[in-house]
Amino acid sequence: MGRRWAGVFNIEEELKKLPGKPGVYIMRDERDEILYVGKAVNLHNRVRSYFRENIGRGPMIDKMVTRIARFEYIVTDSELEALVLENNLIKENRPRYNTLLKDDKTYPYIKVTLGEDYPRILFSRQMKKDRSKYFGPYTSAAAVKDTIELLNKLYRLRTCSRILPRDIGLERPCLNYHIGQCKAPCQGYVDREQYRQQVAGALEFLNGNYNMILKELEGRMREAAQNLEFEEAARLRDLHGSVRQVAQKQKITDSDGEDKDVIALCRDEGEAVVQIFFVRDGKLIGREHYYMTHVSDSSDAQILEDFVKQFYAGTPFVPRELMLPWETPERELLEKWLSSRRGSRVYIRVPKIGAKEKLVELAAQNARLVLSQDKEKLRREEGRTIGAVKEIEALLGLKRIVRMEAFDISNINGFENVGSMVVYEKGRPKRSDYRKFRIRSVAGPDDYACMREVLTRRFVHGMEESRQLAGKELEQEYGSFTRFPDLLLMDGGRGQVNIALEVLKELGISIPVCGMVKDDSHRTRGLYYHNVELPIDTHSEGFKLITRIQDEAHRFAIEYHRSLRGKGQVKSLLDEIPGVGPERRKALMRHFKSMEEIRSAGVEELAGVPGIPRHVAEGIYRYFQLKKEE
Repeated sequence: MGRRWAGVFNIEEELKKLPGKPGVYIMRDERDEILYVGKAVNLHNRVRSYFRENIGRGPMIDKMVTRIARFEYIVTDSELEALVLENNLIKENRPRYNTLLKDDKTYPYIKVTLGEDYPRILFSRQMKKDRSKYFGPYTSAAAVKDTIELLNKLYRLRTCSRILPRDIGLERPCLNYHIGQCKAPCQGYVDREQYRQQVAGALEFLNGNYNMILKELEGRMREAAQNLEFEEAARLRDLHGSVRQVAQKQKITDSDGEDKDVIALCRDEGEAVVQIFFVRDGKLIGREHYYMTHVSDSSDAQILEDFVKQFYAGTPFVPRELMLPWETPERELLEKWLSSRRGSRVYIRVPKIGAKEKLVELAAQNARLVLSQDKEKLRREEGRTIGAVKEIEALLGLKRIVRMEAFDISNINGFENVGSMVVYEKGRPKRSDYRKFRIRSVAGPDDYACMREVLTRRFVHGMEESRQLAGKELEQEYGSFTRFPDLLLMDGGRGQVNIALEVLKELGISIPVCGMVKDDSHRTRGLYYHNVELPIDTHSEGFKLITRIQDEAHRFAIEYHRSLRGKGQVKSLLDEIPGVGPERRKALMRHFKSMEEIRSAGVEELAGVPGIPRHVAEGIYRYFQLKKEE
């Protein structure tokens, strides 16, 4: 590895020390965050190129270079080793300026355990180097499960996890034997060779040879009908229909029967969509699309190359052939790396004419379709978010509202108060900045006092954090409580707004505050701003956004309160009184409207509550009298 950072890192001096060998380089910022990971045939030449002027790198890389505080490097024996290491580091660290594959998918396989004496057909998301045979990957887990179920019914294979032949006869046969869906090899009712013939039929099916099983099922169905075995005939008819359905879903795409992936690309300004068709044994078994980010400074060929490296570093199956629309800069190196992962030769081809070229174009059409659909979806989403914020700006006469914070208080009579803070940026919830507050200074249900505490704690904490981070790069890049809102939204009208304004004034902070007013049915009605309730179109996106924010603040507070109650972390004041258990506490809370009424009630009133004996009523009265004296 390159030299470690110790205090001041002199970039000019360190550039002179770079070796002229293959390896991986890592760019870091002043916080030691990884900005970029790259590989090089010659580290000395490649890393130095970043610090030259006017070489046409593109604006994104230029911005990245201005943030580099230091770099390190790892020397490798070959460019192939550097490629593998680069992939691993990108996957582990997901650097800000690398072109990244947005993918959290793991694909299902059908696994036939040929290493067992009595093989099973299993669902698997991992492809291991064992004696099993794998089919896939498939894009639909449901389809894989349906196919496995069909095969087990067709060939009456075992689904148990017993180790055979060791466990033969140790336990009774399972339900599948009794309903005719397994031949019970666990009891020795079928020998190994007969069972293996059934497995061979299942393998033929998985290889796409459906005609033989269809003919066999048709013959067995006619025979059962002739023998008046109508239930068996119906069962076989259903199986026949299931097999035909599977067979019809398989589209023949090539006559050579090879495994191949067909890859194409469509890009926009800051994002690209890669479409991939999975062809197995000459049949198209599925397709999927993936997003690549940070692509503005990359060529189409470079994006495809980055996709191939990142995708096939993470998938357990590498096909024999990749079909691409363009040549990539490092085709030979990629073929060598893919071949090492597959264990046999892999070819990257760029078809120019014929059926293969048409298949690549079909993948490209699908990529274009995905991107255009997402553009429309994005346009609608922007109307719900950024467009809605602009409507609120116009209504309030404000400019550039990016961050909005909303607050709510939750309590149940006799239970501790809690507060919530939710954050919306550019019209979208920013859940990482949500905050919960347990009220410390208020004992009873006093929403105004609770809100004063919550707001004071929120802004004092932010001011203290800002002082600690003074002179450093703040939350804009990394997220922090120091970021104050452009608009403060209070759950309520004049009273809550005035509390917020008083807190801000005491702290010397200037932030617009507005109340989210509800009607008698507890539905959002409008905004209260500058002592005026503003009329707002209830069908507008701005109004819908306000409603979502108010509901979210309320939900977050209620869920926090509920979680505390569920954990037993809050308790009623009544629980402290001898003789008052859960049932008597509930009776008191049903009878009186608030905790204040219980506090001020006399002995006779308390004793009049069903289930409260007089001596308990006297104890409750004495308890609250003592509390008053305190």
